[in-house]
Amino acid sequence: MTFDWPTALPLIFAGLMGLAILIYVILDGFDLGIGILFAAAEDTEQDTMIAAIGPFWDANETWLVLAVGLLLVAFPQAHGVILTALYIPVFVLLVGLILRGVAFDFRAKVPTEHKHRWNRIFFLGSIIASLAQGYMLGVYVLGLDVGFGGMAFGVLVAFCLAAAYAAMGAAWVIYKTEGELQKKAVRWLRTTLVLTALGMVAISLATPLASPRRHSLTPFLTLAAIFALGFAGLAWSFYPFVVPDRLTIWQAASAPESLAIILAGTVVVLPIIIFYSFYAYRVFGGKATDLTYD
Repeated sequence: MTFDWPTALPLIFAGLMGLAILIYVILDGFDLGIGILFAAAEDTEQDTMIAAIGPFWDANETWLVLAVGLLLVAFPQAHGVILTALYIPVFVLLVGLILRGVAFDFRAKVPTEHKHRWNRIFFLGSIIASLAQGYMLGVYVLGLDVGFGGMAFGVLVAFCLAAAYAAMGAAWVIYKTEGELQKKAVRWLRTTLVLTALGMVAISLATPLASPRRHSLTPFLTLAAIFALGFAGLAWSFYPFVVPDRLTIWQAASAPESLAIILAGTVVVLPIIIFYSFYAYRVFGGKATDLTYD
């Protein structure tokens, strides 16, 4: 295979799409995880947890939009095959994300005595979205097998990914909070890591967890590295296929002329998304404070 421009373009877009998915999993993974952990938090703690993710909410989900958009325009054949096989879990994912978005806004507007209802909906939306993503990953890994074996494996991966997201959420709470909530988040992290280990390489967090205040960012960075390494291994095992054992990157790609135009647009849009994300995390860095709506 000669490595020329038409050959390189699909690889570039596969890399961009993979990067967008990885960033989404890490960034939106921790705020999905915080939603899952709502079930174990007190009302005042839930407000602090929301304050810890509020400034980053929109920026995190932008990466999912970018990844799906790149799949659609750069690999339309793969988009059709994947979405056809996964249209039910995709629908469930959208329901979960909608519930999360509605609950996130309405919990701030309703009287205090009704806030707990929207907190439960926020938890429900978070767990639904996490399980749907995990199920889709499991089915995709088995080559979009929607038989009993593929579905069973998808369910297993769904619960493992939800646990991994909860671990990411706990690690973010450790970084963004202090006091009793931070100590509780350490306990959450220890618990969720037990389940996470079923689907990921077990890595000890004993040292950073020994002093969560001193090493408050270490658990989150460690888990982000685990996600990145796992994602890299997954990508390597599937290369050069974009749909396992069906379509290669080049077979699924759009025409080189179309990809060149899309790449020009991506070169403009991607730095803006990166700058906005970096700016938001820079401005709202440090510990989360009590949530107010004044």
